[in-house]
Amino acid sequence: MKFRDGMWMVAEGMKVEYAEEVYTVTQTEKGLSLLCPSKKVFRRGDTLNTSTLTVDIEAASDGIISVETTHWAGALDKGPHFDLYPHGRPSVEAKVTKGDKGTTLTSGTLSATVSADEHTFDVRFHSTDGSQQQLTALLGRSVGLAYSPAPSNPLQTGDMRDFSHYVFTQTQLGVGETVHGLGERFGAFNKVGQSVALWNADGGTSSDQAYKNVPFWLSSRGYGVFVDHPGRVELEVGSERCTRVQTSVAGQRLKWYLIHGPAPRDVLRRLAALTGRPPAVPPWSYGLWLSTSFTTSYDDATVASFLEGMRARDVQVDVFHYDCFWMKAFAWTDFVFDSERFPDPKAQIARLKASGLVKKVCVWINPYIAQHGAAFRVAAEKGYLLKRKNGDVWQWDLWQAGMGLVDFTNPAAVEWYVGCLNGLFDQGVDAIKTDFGERIPTRDVAWHDGAVDPHRMHNYYAFLYNRVVYEALEARYGAGEAVLFARSATAGTQRFPLVWGGDCESTPEAMAESVRGGLGLGLCGHAFWSNDIGGFEGSPAPWIYKRWVAFGLLCSHSRLHGSGSYRVPWTIDGDDRSDEGCSRTLARWTALKTRLMPYLLAQAERAVEGGLPLSLRAVLVEFPGDPTAWYLDRQFMVGDRLLAAPVFDESGEVEFYLPRGRWTSFFTGEARDGPGWFRERHGFGSLPLYVRENTVLVLGKPGVRGVVYDYAEDVEVALYEAKEGASAELVGSDGKIVGSLTVGAGGELKGTELLKGSWTKSENGRKIEESYSKTISSL
Repeated sequence: MKFRDGMWMVAEGMKVEYAEEVYTVTQTEKGLSLLCPSKKVFRRGDTLNTSTLTVDIEAASDGIISVETTHWAGALDKGPHFDLYPHGRPSVEAKVTKGDKGTTLTSGTLSATVSADEHTFDVRFHSTDGSQQQLTALLGRSVGLAYSPAPSNPLQTGDMRDFSHYVFTQTQLGVGETVHGLGERFGAFNKVGQSVALWNADGGTSSDQAYKNVPFWLSSRGYGVFVDHPGRVELEVGSERCTRVQTSVAGQRLKWYLIHGPAPRDVLRRLAALTGRPPAVPPWSYGLWLSTSFTTSYDDATVASFLEGMRARDVQVDVFHYDCFWMKAFAWTDFVFDSERFPDPKAQIARLKASGLVKKVCVWINPYIAQHGAAFRVAAEKGYLLKRKNGDVWQWDLWQAGMGLVDFTNPAAVEWYVGCLNGLFDQGVDAIKTDFGERIPTRDVAWHDGAVDPHRMHNYYAFLYNRVVYEALEARYGAGEAVLFARSATAGTQRFPLVWGGDCESTPEAMAESVRGGLGLGLCGHAFWSNDIGGFEGSPAPWIYKRWVAFGLLCSHSRLHGSGSYRVPWTIDGDDRSDEGCSRTLARWTALKTRLMPYLLAQAERAVEGGLPLSLRAVLVEFPGDPTAWYLDRQFMVGDRLLAAPVFDESGEVEFYLPRGRWTSFFTGEARDGPGWFRERHGFGSLPLYVRENTVLVLGKPGVRGVVYDYAEDVEVALYEAKEGASAELVGSDGKIVGSLTVGAGGELKGTELLKGSWTKSENGRKIEESYSKTISSL
């Protein structure tokens, strides 16, 4: 939202008042409280008929300072509120010192200094040790309030029902500073120059709308900002004032946290302490997920034929997903299998698992209950659905006829919903796809919990919905075995993994959109992310499908899913059985991910500890000192040792960047020295996948079917430019770290007593398959 018309004029219909000076600085138990009038006070009369803003600056935890701006303190602070510090708040000392330059609050590695100059508003944020003299700042006319429409007389504000009221702050942008994150956004990776509205919407992947709005952004200057507001947040990222990031909300107060780095890893670690760390997900979830697709027709026989067809083509499916039409039309979500198409779902699921065609089963649900299903009648009668202010059940015909919305602020509704889920678990369902949860109404609604603000519930609903389902899975299957496939998210939902990228088209441009979305969400604390391989909307050309397979199998989680067409490979290219066909391409990439499992699981443990993305991890996380890394949005890291660059061109040509160091092609063994840009041409069985120098890479035994096996048995330990001290963590059969393999002074490998079976060691990278020399060329 813009409050000004250029630098000189206020926007039409707006009245804007700024904190013009810091009138008093009061020390509090946690920090400083600034009284800031909206005009400079030179005489006592200047204190009359003047609005004020209170700016409370507090030490939150080591390296984190909160800033809360309030206009009228008597306004109710209605919920919901983000569940902050869910793992416990670290202790911190709020240290206040005064000097010639001003008053300084210190919170561990981060400090804020309020200028001592008279009649100024000047707050500088900097590292405590002085190594970063300014991270950002609140300078003149950077904190304010606004009315819309503009009142012509102050008496009019005695009745605020006809006015909107906003509070905003503007943090300073330095020269060349870039801004990233704000959830799963599909536009330009660097947000400077963009207007961003954080408001969950079902808008696909090709617009400025997003399913997963997270009020956090990461700066290239060594800090991040988390906005503590679950409702609509509007940001002008260098787009109202080119030198500032403006954050605004409707209401009387705005609070945000400045999070110090200096490295992105440090910022993300502290963000994870603030909003929550993601838990580990079970090893079986990393395998290939196969869906029936969305509006396609399918039944018992279809499911069996898909899985048998995959086995015949040497593709192991670890998870099978029943999408919407496992239930009858007009009856979603009533939790009941369509008896005509699935007469005995429990028996079929048991047969699929016993046959080895699949390890686990997932089903689709959403929080919308259509009125023609039995679930609606029960939920409506018991008061489990959101209501209008007059007491009616809130309903509309968008998506499902007469659908209602489960009111998760009602404990009884939660208990009922969990009971429905347990009925699915009793039939053999192991995972849940929690679709939708974005279009949550804000007008004419009355939540069971009357203390919540409907506008703040809009984004926050995603947190409640996914938490209920995740905790139900965890209660049934135990810690470490719960996994979702969710579409909507906000701050904190990383605690209920995992998510996928929503409805993308079947085009190379949409694949690039998905990469940008995954990169952005990964910079907001989400460790695990997936997308619809081949694209969701439309029918992918064979070449797009195969390039997307390569990209999708290098994401932390991998799913074949479409809208009106199937995604089993033989339906894409007429069942081409050649080496370059869809089936063989899918088999190769599924097998590669299976071999990478020892590496992926070890990396996942570190990712969840540090609040880092496993994949897609932005290159800037590993190479923050490389200016180019902050602009790379067509490639990503898989963990901290592998760099991948998807191919977006039918020719197989791809341009990619390697940061400083020596990198070795995973497929050819050819080494390249960075920093620099490179171009290659690839067949469908490869893409630029480079291993970082000084790497010990543990690979599973070739030929293993499925991602669940003993990850320490019959492995290949490949050394890539590995020097003394290089190491890799080793995981056991349960996917947990059991120890480390380390290169000794003489090049010997220590820790090999942890290995089992006939393991091998490769001194100069992994053993290369000669076939790749014919399908990869440098340009």
